[in-house]
Amino acid sequence: MPELPEVETVARGLRASLVGRTIIEVEVRWARSVVLPNPTAFSRRLTGQMATGVGRRGKWVMISLSSGDTLLVHLRMTGQLVLEPRGCPDDRHVRVLFFLDDGRCLRFSDARKFGRLWLVDDPAEVLGKLGPEPLGADFTAARLREMLARRRGRIKPLLLDQHFLAGLGNIYTDEALWQACIHPLRRADTLTSVEVRRLHRAIHSVLRAAIARGGTTLSDGTFQQADGRSGEFASRLAVYGRAGKSCPRCGMAIERIRVSQRGTHFCPHCQPLSEG
Repeated sequence: MPELPEVETVARGLRASLVGRTIIEVEVRWARSVVLPNPTAFSRRLTGQMATGVGRRGKWVMISLSSGDTLLVHLRMTGQLVLEPRGCPDDRHVRVLFFLDDGRCLRFSDARKFGRLWLVDDPAEVLGKLGPEPLGADFTAARLREMLARRRGRIKPLLLDQHFLAGLGNIYTDEALWQACIHPLRRADTLTSVEVRRLHRAIHSVLRAAIARGGTTLSDGTFQQADGRSGEFASRLAVYGRAGKSCPRCGMAIERIRVSQRGTHFCPHCQPLSEG
């Protein structure tokens, strides 16, 4: 599933070429991709609107429109937003098409049909309960310490909880915990101040490095940037997807376990399970 770096990459790509363009037609090919409003109203309300900005909140792409509306897109597992020439070959996985005034089209493709779109006048209707942004100025090590102090659950499921912290998913949680030398099953309220600062730095470091390389495209090729290119961070992954391979730090074999039904990768030497 695309996480913060992938969604940020898509948003940046769209911002560079979508802002200032007007939507002249919308074609909804799979009605269930659209949550709000109904597909007919969705298409009618978008037609004639200009894109005035593109941003991100957590794992959501936010496209601001000239009427004050916001188009929210959650890519989920296989969703893609790609700008292409209008005459490009069709694709059976295209769920929604946005035709633009310059002859191009913005395609929302989704092989597994889990991605969803909302058109709202107030993004807080959908995004209001999300946790803080990991790269936001207000997400400090001190704030993370306060957030963790009240939690007795295991650290990995907590970091995956979008109401706790918005944007992290399976890949970058594993990577950040490895970088911070914290076991994924460690109880959150047992982390020391030093470990919390290390985790805070690791989250920042991993996310910024992944954004710089356009996100992570795994072997299934699902994630694409807005121009159709793959992300290049997969070659930099330290533990995710590397079970049985050597830890880049100590050389011990990476292990894979299941945590909250998610495949979880860690180094048993660098990330021993202790309670602080």
